[in-house]
Amino acid sequence: MHTVANVIELVADSDTGWVDAVQNAVAEASRTVRNITGVEVTNLTAIVEDGRVASYRANVNLAFKVDRDEHHPIADSARPRI
Repeated sequence: MHTVANVIELVADSDTGWVDAVQNAVAEASRTVRNITGVEVTNLTAIVEDGRVASYRANVNLAFKVDRDEHHPIADSARPRI
């Protein structure tokens, strides 16, 4: 069987660092997205206040497997009738 993945783009932040910002993105997405298989960090930025980094931001692409629902009405109607 072939695997199909979907990718969504997220932006998350942290007060402590970029790794934590990436972790926050994955943790928050995993509350509603099943089957997360990977994350690609596409951009790292920071907010500077008074000459110091105040907040870290990470843009990420999150990949997750698409569920194949055998009993979904659309899937049932798309099946060839024998």
